[in-house]
Amino acid sequence: MIGAIILGTIAVAAGWGWGALLFTFFFSATGWSHFQAENKLAQAGSRVAKAGARDSVQVVANGGLFGVAALLSLISPWDGWLAIGAGALAAATADTWATELGMLDWGGPPRLITNWRTVPVGTSGAVSRRGLLAAMSGAVLIALLAAAFRWPPWVVVGAAAGGVVGSLGDSVIGALWQRQRWCPRCQMGTERAVHVCGTRTEHLRGIQWLDNDVVNLLCTLIGAIVALLFAVW
Repeated sequence: MIGAIILGTIAVAAGWGWGALLFTFFFSATGWSHFQAENKLAQAGSRVAKAGARDSVQVVANGGLFGVAALLSLISPWDGWLAIGAGALAAATADTWATELGMLDWGGPPRLITNWRTVPVGTSGAVSRRGLLAAMSGAVLIALLAAAFRWPPWVVVGAAAGGVVGSLGDSVIGALWQRQRWCPRCQMGTERAVHVCGTRTEHLRGIQWLDNDVVNLLCTLIGAIVALLFAVW
C-alpha cells in the first residue's frame, strides 16, 4: 500500500498525464483481478504464485520503472522519459490484462508460446487468443491515454508497440527460464513455494531467483526499451 502511494505521488508530481496513466493501470488491474475471481481461482489458483490483490513487491515489479522515469522527468525533462514510462506501463498493463483474462475458460485451452503445446491454465509462458487480444487492448489503452495528454506521436506509437512486445517477452521468459516448482503430493507443477494443499514444493526447472515478479519487471524493461527505440529512429 505504501509503495503504491509513493508511486502515485511521484506520478502526479510529474504531471497529470503520468498520473492518469498510472491510475488507469492500477484501476484496470484491480477491476480485472476481481472479474470472475472465483472462476480464475478454480482454474489456476493452484498453479500461479499469487492470486487476488497485488502486494507491494508486485507494485514495484509492474510500476517501478515507470516511477523512476517519472521521477527523472522531474529532475531532467526529456521526451525519452515519456517513452520509457509509457512503454513500461503499457507492457505492465498488457501483461496484466492478458494474465487476468487468459485465466478464464473461454475460447479453448492456452498453448505454450515456445512450442505451441496445449498446457493447463495458469502455466507460465502460456498464451491464448483471449489473452493476446487482452494484451493488445491494454497496450493500446495506455497509448491512447498518452495521446490524449498530447505526448509526442512517437511515444504513443512506441508505447503501443512496447506494450505488446513486452507482454510477449514476458511469456517467452516465463516459458524458458522462470522458476517452476513441483508438488509431490498433488503431482502437479506450480509457482508456489508452499502448495495450496500445504505441502512444500520442490524445484522443478528454471532459474531459482527468476520468479514471477522478476519476470514482470523484465516485461516492463522490454516495453520501455522498445518504446525508446522509436526516439532513436
